[in-house]
Amino acid sequence: MRRLLLACLLMGSAHSFAFDRLQVEGYTLPNGLQLLLKPGTERGHVAIRLAVGVGLDDFGCQDKELPHLLEHLLFSGIDGGGEGALEERMQALGGEWNAYTSNADTTFVIEAPAQNQRKVLDLLLAILTRTELTDAAVTAAKQVVEREDGGHYSHLQRLLDRQDLGHSASNQLAVELGLKCAERADVDHLTRTQLEKLRQDWYAPNNMTLIMVGDLDKLLPAYLERTYGQLDPVDPTEHRPLPEIQHAAATRRDLIHGWVGDGAKLHWLFPEPVLDDQHDETYDLLKDYLDWALYRQLRLEHSLSYGPWSEREVLGGVGFLSLNADLDRENLPEAEQVLQTLRAQLLKDGLDPATFARLQQAAIARQAWAVQGNSALADYYWSASGDYVDGHFSDPVKRIKAVSLEQTNQAMRQVFKQPGYWRIEKPLFTYDALSWIAGGMLVLITLVLLGIRRYRKGIA
Repeated sequence: MRRLLLACLLMGSAHSFAFDRLQVEGYTLPNGLQLLLKPGTERGHVAIRLAVGVGLDDFGCQDKELPHLLEHLLFSGIDGGGEGALEERMQALGGEWNAYTSNADTTFVIEAPAQNQRKVLDLLLAILTRTELTDAAVTAAKQVVEREDGGHYSHLQRLLDRQDLGHSASNQLAVELGLKCAERADVDHLTRTQLEKLRQDWYAPNNMTLIMVGDLDKLLPAYLERTYGQLDPVDPTEHRPLPEIQHAAATRRDLIHGWVGDGAKLHWLFPEPVLDDQHDETYDLLKDYLDWALYRQLRLEHSLSYGPWSEREVLGGVGFLSLNADLDRENLPEAEQVLQTLRAQLLKDGLDPATFARLQQAAIARQAWAVQGNSALADYYWSASGDYVDGHFSDPVKRIKAVSLEQTNQAMRQVFKQPGYWRIEKPLFTYDALSWIAGGMLVLITLVLLGIRRYRKGIA
């Protein structure tokens, strides 16, 4: 009955609700595969996202690259053909594909002509189930992953990472707090046995979500039950708990990035206290407010930074809000003072009501055009899958409207009552310092040569 209902929706009702991006037909196959199917407004095209619930955070520091390595292996070829033959098959279908491994999941991203959507799905199913993990393929995939991660991990790079000199500001702080691994994960030691176990334990239908948006085949539900519905489920594997803050960190650190330059980047990072209601919406509005405040103070009033910004990111299991500026090295003390003054003013007076109302209305208005097209819709459903209940995604406009000025002020005061962590990224030498060093070396060499010449005259 459910399949018949969905087929009717795909055939007859696409135009009537395609513009309501929050209404999506979703159901679970008997083997546990979750489906989200949405007719889109763009004809002749489908966007496909297959999200597998395994990511980097499901493994310890030593084996963290396992899911990334398997992702690459699944594009190494099927049916005796290699990587090139597999790509040719996708090209013949007029499609494009890629895959991404994040902290939380591994997702296959496909854009394809609507007329070939079943053949493309067949090919996707084939790489999931028929790819042979040979030693040669594993070795080749390791080389690709190593290049993507920045090339060979030298002893010097490893030493710099151990000394907190090879990380960006937020990553360095995360390492110091025990939220991230100090060194880059290696792939050389990973084995085919580990990869086969990963595929067996995690690449199962009850750990997958298939999202399709676009000009959907009216018989797509029956096709999916006949093909993907035959995959065998497995007993779920528990996800590793995300790390929380384990160590204290220095309030201020200067980080060396590069050898010579007059620029610097200023970062002031604060952990985000967890809120009971509208956590993300409240902090997103606070971020918008801080973006404007930094722009007004550091660029318009003090001309210290052309594009200061605030940022939200998750490090381990902890959210952080940061104030950031790209500026001249000589302006660091003044910029720090401006940020300290801004923080004190906000703690004393709170957010300006008129500014908050304007930015909140702008955030609401953006929702009208924020997600356009089949591909953007598929990505949105992928990122917001946790908000899907009973055929609908929760309405972001309602969530944004529900955030009050008082609620945002409380969140702001909880953030800024903390001292935060200052991290300054700058090169080892300024150009002036390098000039003085070069001049000093030249004088020293001259004196040495004169001394040698005088010594030779004396003995002559």
